[in-house]
Amino acid sequence: MAILINNTRKATVQPSNNSTISEAKQFNNLPNTYFNFKQFTIHQERCAMKVGTDGVLLGAWAKVESTAKRILDIGTGTGLLALMMAQKSPTAMIDAVEIDHPAFLQASENFTASPWADRLKIYPSPIQKFAQIVPYSYDLIITNPPYFHDSHKARTTARTQARHSDTLSPNELLEAAKKLLQPKGSFQFIMPVTEGLQFQELASEYGFYTHRRMHFKPKPNKAAKRLLMEFRLYKKEGEMEVSELIGRGEDNLHTESYRQLTTAFYLDTALS
Repeated sequence: MAILINNTRKATVQPSNNSTISEAKQFNNLPNTYFNFKQFTIHQERCAMKVGTDGVLLGAWAKVESTAKRILDIGTGTGLLALMMAQKSPTAMIDAVEIDHPAFLQASENFTASPWADRLKIYPSPIQKFAQIVPYSYDLIITNPPYFHDSHKARTTARTQARHSDTLSPNELLEAAKKLLQPKGSFQFIMPVTEGLQFQELASEYGFYTHRRMHFKPKPNKAAKRLLMEFRLYKKEGEMEVSELIGRGEDNLHTESYRQLTTAFYLDTALS
């Protein structure tokens, strides 16, 4: 079953809390049932995982080739990454999969309310099944995947699905990505540092090569909390691109680098 979104009414968005920083508290003390971005809005009251730093960072950092024709967002949740990719790519068709039914319905509505509704589709399917039936491949696959393996489970099933790898193991994710990726395409994601390095090592067994990696530190004196990585199915010419981004300075204000990375999406009030 697929829902084709075909309404082009413009939208907007507001904050919530994810893994590193509670966006909702930082911005304007606005309710976290929606989050206003510059070109679209995320409504999220029915989603277990709200808009947060991880998703926005990944969407802003992701490299989208101008020639991209198809993009896939695995585990779209609110629809954030799919919408960010639609904003970045003026012509690509974007598919998203989501197994949590309330989140699936809410993401569908967020797609419909966006300026790119005619290019967005959402499927209520696990990626393992979707990979077996979809008739085409993708130039870019992007995901903010579940990464907790043995830690304490969340109180709700939906939040557990979003945060824990019980319903999507690292091997299953890599198998699906390899099957669905174009030979010259890219697979881009964000994970905590330890899990990310383990995933990088496992990915090499599936024929993936790391082309880019960014270490995200919340503050200058803090250790890196997240890795953002770009995999491809061929070796990179030259050295892997490695960079570092610091979210806030000692003055607790967003750094200039963070502002520059996210400015196409965040409202100015979100970067104060």
